Amino acid sequence: MKPVDFKQFGKKLSVYRKLFRSYLTKTENNPRGIDKITPSLEKEVWKEIDCLSCANCCKKMTPTFTEKDLKRISAHFHQTPEEFKKKWLQKDSNKDWVNKQQPCQFLNLKDNKCSIYAIRPEDCSGFPHLSKKKWSEYAHVHKQNIDYCPATFRLVEKIIENVGEVK
Repeated sequence: MKPVDFKQFGKKLSVYRKLFRSYLTKTENNPRGIDKITPSLEKEVWKEIDCLSCANCCKKMTPTFTEKDLKRISAHFHQTPEEFKKKWLQKDSNKDWVNKQQPCQFLNLKDNKCSIYAIRPEDCSGFPHLSKKKWSEYAHVHKQNIDYCPATFRLVEKIIENVGEVK
């Protein structure tokens, strides 16, 4: 497994972004067996992509903090959920609680490790959600994530190679 080459990732993204987004839109309503092959393709992706060499999700995105996350994480810091929110979070346009800053305040930039990994938000623990749900329920999320996550990009590449074009 090699570290993520951001220069190469950026080049591929600029070439394939539009095509991949179009493909994802087409497959939302016509998954063509993608659900069946995604788990094995996901295993292949993780043999190629080293998350700790990337951490783009923590650097360029923010998780949504659920009420359960807020209670668990604030307790860890001996704060109330309100104190935690006031210090670290803000509401986004969807009225969800998200980080005020990027990169994430809990990311150690020296080694790309999360300082609250054991109690991290549920959104983080599942990211990038490659095969967690049915394709038709999650293709729209992958459409956003291909811009940031080399693993998501690579999964979509592999799906196209295995499933082919969608009319």
